[in-house]
Amino acid sequence: MVLSLAALAAAAPSAALLAQGGPPGGAPGGAAAVTLPLKTARTHTFTTTKGTWLSLDVSPDGQQIVFDLLGDLYTLPIAGGKATRLTSGMAYDAQPRYSPDGKKVVFVSDKSGGENLWIVSLDGKDTTQLTQGNNSQYVSPEWAPDGKYIVASKSGSLFGTAKLWTFNVDGGSGLALTTTPAAPPQLKMLGAAFGKDPRYMWFAVRAGDWQYNALGPQYQLYTWDKETGRTSQMSTRFGSAFRPALSPDGKYLVYATRFETKTGLRIRNLETQQEDWLAFPVQRDETESRAPMDAYPGYSFTPDSKAIVVSYGGEIWRVPVDKTAPTKIPFEAEVKLEMGPEVAFKWRVDTAAAMTAKQIRDISPSPDGKKLAFSALAKVYVVDLPSGTPQRVSKSELGEYGPVWSPDGKSLAWATWHDAQGGSIVRATNDPKKGWTTTTLVNGALYADLSWSPNGDRIVATRAAQREMQEAGAAFFGPAAAEFVWVPSTGGAATAIMPTGGMGNAHFTSNPDRIFAYSGRDGLVSFRWDGTDMKSHLKVTGPMPPAMGIPATLDAGLEAKESRQWIGGRASRPTTGIRASVWGDDHDLEPAPPGPPPAGLVIMAPKGDQALAMVGMDFYVVTIPTIGSAAPSVSVAAPAMASVPVRKLNEIGGEFPAWSADGRKVMWALGNALWTYDLDRAKVVEDSLKADARIKARLRADTTKKDSIARADSIAKADTSKKNAPKPGYKPDEIRIAVGATRDTPRGVVVLRGAKAITMKGKEIIENADILVRDNRIVAIGARGSVQIPAGTKEIDVAGKVIMPGMVDTHYHPQWLTPQVHNTQTWQYLATLAYGTTTTRDPQTATTDFMSYGDRVATGEMIGPRIYTTGPGVFAGEPVRDYEHAKQIMSRYAKYYDTKTLKMYMSGNRQQRQWLIMAAKELGIMPTTEGGLDQKLNMTHAIDGYPGIEHTLPITPKYNDVFEWYKATQVTNSPTLIVEYGGPFGEGWFYQSEDLLGDKKLRYFTHPVDVDTKIRRRGAGNAPGPAGFAVKEEYAMWQHAEDVAKTVAAGGRIGVGSHGQLQGLGMHWELWLLQSGGLPTHDALRSATIVGAEAIGLADDIGSLEAGKLADFLVLDKDPLQNIRNSNTISMVMMNGRLYDANNLDEVYPRQRKLPAQPWAYATPKAAAGIMP
Repeated sequence: MVLSLAALAAAAPSAALLAQGGPPGGAPGGAAAVTLPLKTARTHTFTTTKGTWLSLDVSPDGQQIVFDLLGDLYTLPIAGGKATRLTSGMAYDAQPRYSPDGKKVVFVSDKSGGENLWIVSLDGKDTTQLTQGNNSQYVSPEWAPDGKYIVASKSGSLFGTAKLWTFNVDGGSGLALTTTPAAPPQLKMLGAAFGKDPRYMWFAVRAGDWQYNALGPQYQLYTWDKETGRTSQMSTRFGSAFRPALSPDGKYLVYATRFETKTGLRIRNLETQQEDWLAFPVQRDETESRAPMDAYPGYSFTPDSKAIVVSYGGEIWRVPVDKTAPTKIPFEAEVKLEMGPEVAFKWRVDTAAAMTAKQIRDISPSPDGKKLAFSALAKVYVVDLPSGTPQRVSKSELGEYGPVWSPDGKSLAWATWHDAQGGSIVRATNDPKKGWTTTTLVNGALYADLSWSPNGDRIVATRAAQREMQEAGAAFFGPAAAEFVWVPSTGGAATAIMPTGGMGNAHFTSNPDRIFAYSGRDGLVSFRWDGTDMKSHLKVTGPMPPAMGIPATLDAGLEAKESRQWIGGRASRPTTGIRASVWGDDHDLEPAPPGPPPAGLVIMAPKGDQALAMVGMDFYVVTIPTIGSAAPSVSVAAPAMASVPVRKLNEIGGEFPAWSADGRKVMWALGNALWTYDLDRAKVVEDSLKADARIKARLRADTTKKDSIARADSIAKADTSKKNAPKPGYKPDEIRIAVGATRDTPRGVVVLRGAKAITMKGKEIIENADILVRDNRIVAIGARGSVQIPAGTKEIDVAGKVIMPGMVDTHYHPQWLTPQVHNTQTWQYLATLAYGTTTTRDPQTATTDFMSYGDRVATGEMIGPRIYTTGPGVFAGEPVRDYEHAKQIMSRYAKYYDTKTLKMYMSGNRQQRQWLIMAAKELGIMPTTEGGLDQKLNMTHAIDGYPGIEHTLPITPKYNDVFEWYKATQVTNSPTLIVEYGGPFGEGWFYQSEDLLGDKKLRYFTHPVDVDTKIRRRGAGNAPGPAGFAVKEEYAMWQHAEDVAKTVAAGGRIGVGSHGQLQGLGMHWELWLLQSGGLPTHDALRSATIVGAEAIGLADDIGSLEAGKLADFLVLDKDPLQNIRNSNTISMVMMNGRLYDANNLDEVYPRQRKLPAQPWAYATPKAAAGIMP
């Protein structure tokens, strides 16, 4: 769109340099408050004559150039030659600009722990920090002509839209030059530029921070009048206009723009307003990304106004304004890349027959506190506390969820689910002699959130039509049409109470006449059995995360899109500011007002005097104030400063909180650990510590007695010696609940004979192979006749076919599996396996349900690939306080989720991200990271030692410096070109060029909802951003694919990740895209197999065809080495030693078992009435 003059001018200040002050600043010149905690552990040196995205400036005397390269600054004679390093170290320094007197350079650096503006003298000896604080982002600093001010674009965090600020070089916190309305869209302002007339400043503006699948134009040029504060639009190009530069003589304006798919530089004569092309094509711009280093690299006019000096093609050029031939300014830079320690671990796939469920869910303590009911592996268990053995309550094969106790403690009730049969509510009663007996109370619907009334005669539940789940492709499309109902506890028809209206988690206090429920918008409310007399009791808010409500990146955007899948329960909510609530939220179509996020859950205590609030994965007990009819709002962001007494209960996180019957204890689960917080015991410990503190204070204050002074000194010394010891105070009790299960392991010996084997053991190819499998492992592989085959071995003739390892999807999402009440069989897993992916790594699951889904695949209850995940991401909404806090966060994944990995999802500033990677190395976790459409961020991730980066590094083309970075860091990048960053999503090309509706296999394994929403019609809504169609050359993925080929050739590592965009087939799309830029087919297949296995630490068991490795491999009809598209000619899939027909997933070995009919399968409607053919 073209931004109107009124849109920006109306928001401008009324006087020059008048605006609100910024965050606390402090005077320049002082030492930084903090420094980067990570120390250099590895170095890599190389020489380069090309660089990626070189931002540069020409000195005022025209004799020198300063430019950035791979996070360091260099100077260069104007004629070219050997570059001299000006800054060095692990800090990322970028976007340098000379001061008007030519003695200093301003630049952006994160050396203080977060981004700030810094000034360095040209001899490199005097470096001062201009701005303070570590939670802002800065782009394109520029000196004002008088040299007294620096103007830069500043945003409040990694996510916010940048605005223009001015900073006095002598001190102060800065002033915002423009303001914008609070309502969206926010305006982003980049690339401040000054010319001969200091009254006017030029800059580029766009709506919002960025846009996926963007349409043009994205940016336009504006001027800001220093005297009036008014802004004026100065361009209207469809190809956008950005990164302005003005000649010193005031005659010329140069700016960057697009023509079709390429970027060029336009020159405008400001006296005549005539324009022409100055250079075309040049470096591809960043208008389709977040542009953290501006939408085009910095460049500059020469002091005589006769030329610009600019980088493109990885080189530096002098381009005359008279359009005569440009002159190359050659450079040679000696690069010393300093990196943190390598963080890489290896694990074995757990194949032991006995396994323990990774998660207990929906915990419910018995009224007497002696037992705990919960669900695990989709079944209800009861365990005697604290050390009993969990026992199943029923023998049902249905899924069992959300158990609750009757008030007398003799019975349990829970919800069941089966994809074909639907749902019900079951009651189980325990007879000490006969054990548990079960009765179905009501069926024929989808039930959740059960709660037994205090007098025991009724059970309240949330109910929706079972079609809401049976027909859902994954997440529900809009809020599920749900209502509160009650059911007689002895059985009978359900009675409707009222529509949920986005509320959920119905529960009671000791008062049987009122039902409590919660939603983020309404807070904690109660109502009568007929739904009338609704009263508000409490609203709770948490801390304000950075740029709350703005999806940080693609995964968060998709998570927001799919957030209406919630169907209740007490699990953690996503941590990206999403207001997901029970059964969706009927109000979430309304814009969420700005402000701190509401609690994900609030539960009233049994006595009604306190409430338990869940914010993210943290729990707080809040005293209920009585202030009249209006519901009080309590912030728990700083419990000690809350308006009412607030007690924080945990540090590491938790889910499924529950009150004890007497309201004096709170319990929750994390993984398969059970935590109990005793409020009374905590008060005793707290009072004791306060008493000790008072005694110490009195002793220190009593200076009249020498012995008192001595005692006070000894106490002080003791306190100092214990500064690294655990903090004193109450700690909740923790026990493990071990639910045993048996891992699925096939039995038998089989040999597949005659196929060409692409083993991925180096370049090895066996033309006519025997592959011998015992149970679930390959025991021998070799040329036909070289393998000793035991008598009685089953032989399968695969002559003429090709066998390769099963694929490893390093960036998989099932988009998204339904939480709380789980499917009997997920169609996503079927499609993924049928198309040859035998191992998945989901980097950001949003919920912890993956733990239970993965366990059910491991036990054989559900068919699917191997399920590995990072668990829910670590977002900036969980700010890392220090290194110790980082270890606490890391322990959630190392000790409780047992993921071996996590997703560091743009988790704050550089210091915080380094704390996390340091903690990961100490605790044996191998994290991956969110790319975030931010190449600078990506570079720092790998420099710091993070072993993985998800999504495309958006800048293209890349040059030798970046390829050396790949080689040195050994980071594995999963580019996900299928949803590429910096251009239209690659999936769009396949949707518009392939006959997908005619693909019988795709239709067989793909949910009809997915077909309808992704294939039949595409446009706004099918992916973030409005684009629904682009011609082939508009896709930047072809250039990114060329970068991939060069990365691998240089020794870098590329994984294949489908992002779950189209389950199963999408993995092949991504593979084909990665290979399209010249990557040898064998290297492409290695990326999809062994490289992916190495990236997730499991290459000792998967990823190649070798003796001793697990039997995960594919039988193809055609050779993918001859044509990469032959990867989609799979006839059979062996997963963990079980061989399936890839066209229908019937098991053909060792059992002969058909895949059960799936209730969601495509079927044409049939009815007696209607227009007949």
